[in-house]
Amino acid sequence: MPPIPVNPDRLLAELDHLRTIGAVGTGVARIAFSAEDITARRWLAERMAAAGLEVTVDACGNLFGLPPGDAPCLLVGSHSDTQPLGGWLDGIYGVVCGLELARAALETGGSRIAVVSFQDEEGRFGGLGGSAVWAGRMTLAEADETVDAEGVRFGDARQAAAQIGPMGDMPPARFSAYVEPHIEQGPGLEAAGLALGVVEAIVGVRRWSFTFTGQANHAGTTPMALRRDAVQALGQYIHELNGVFAPLVTERTVWTLGRITVDPNAPSIVPGAATVSVQMRDAEAARLDAMRDAALELAQRVAAQRGLQLATEEGLKLDPVRMDEALVDRLAAGAEAVAPGRWQRLPSGALHDACNVSAVVPSAMLFVPSIGGISHNPAEDTARADLRTGLLALASALG
Repeated sequence: MPPIPVNPDRLLAELDHLRTIGAVGTGVARIAFSAEDITARRWLAERMAAAGLEVTVDACGNLFGLPPGDAPCLLVGSHSDTQPLGGWLDGIYGVVCGLELARAALETGGSRIAVVSFQDEEGRFGGLGGSAVWAGRMTLAEADETVDAEGVRFGDARQAAAQIGPMGDMPPARFSAYVEPHIEQGPGLEAAGLALGVVEAIVGVRRWSFTFTGQANHAGTTPMALRRDAVQALGQYIHELNGVFAPLVTERTVWTLGRITVDPNAPSIVPGAATVSVQMRDAEAARLDAMRDAALELAQRVAAQRGLQLATEEGLKLDPVRMDEALVDRLAAGAEAVAPGRWQRLPSGALHDACNVSAVVPSAMLFVPSIGGISHNPAEDTARADLRTGLLALASALG
């Protein structure tokens, strides 16, 4: 089939307008269910309706725009909420691509394409919440009891969804597939001089916390040889962890020691306890499990060597998600048609709504480069030529 006759200028104009809703300097502040988030979703709903799409907002605040009729649609989108202060393209690029594709297809009598903006992808109430409920991975009752950092319940915040547009149910059975366009949020494509990335898998995550407990004591009178210093153990653990992981990982494996706490955290007291979080991400579950085991064994060895107690706590555990092979091949064909030789297949190191949607609908993702690899930051940006290229590749793939 011929490409969908999309209008890249219209896409860019709408992205430019949306970055003004919640603008803070070059960034955007549009957390889920905030006044700015509702304003942006209401504006999107109006654009959907003006394009002839039928608008539905479900109980979670997920916003859908479908062409008239009951036949299954191909769903394209992402999310329009942001980090507390994020960039102007994260998520919303995929939503506006979906809007432009659905609108252009409807204008020309082409493929049945629908658009979605899932709610609370960024995690005011935990992350990927709207798509998790929609895909049946969490019940609405469970979501309602989640709270944000200020203690606000999701169940109370979501009452604002009625301000967006007509409310109703939108079962996954209405859709034949899901495609999520997105900025890469990393440096890979730009560093390789490539215009597009076709996502083959979304990485899995293993997160653990390790607490070394020794004995708090006077910093001036406790001899070094007699100290049971939790921070000394923590330092040894951090120093040795990379070496333990080295034989297990690939160049795309990442791990982060993102949270460290010390008790009592005073300059004149030998630390009695120290905790570190270890988050591991990779596209292979077996590798993640091997890294988890290695991280745990190292912590046990360090604690034993220093005569300390060790407490462990398992956190987030997500298995990698493979994208639908047929959809991946369609996106690859579209990428080659628009940017021959300037694209690659790759995993996504970030989590996306496609993680959840893939449980109920065949799913795939297309990336455009992030300048400097920066995201979740007001400096987030993508060259306008690359934003156009992403849309044109989608139009070629989904026509």
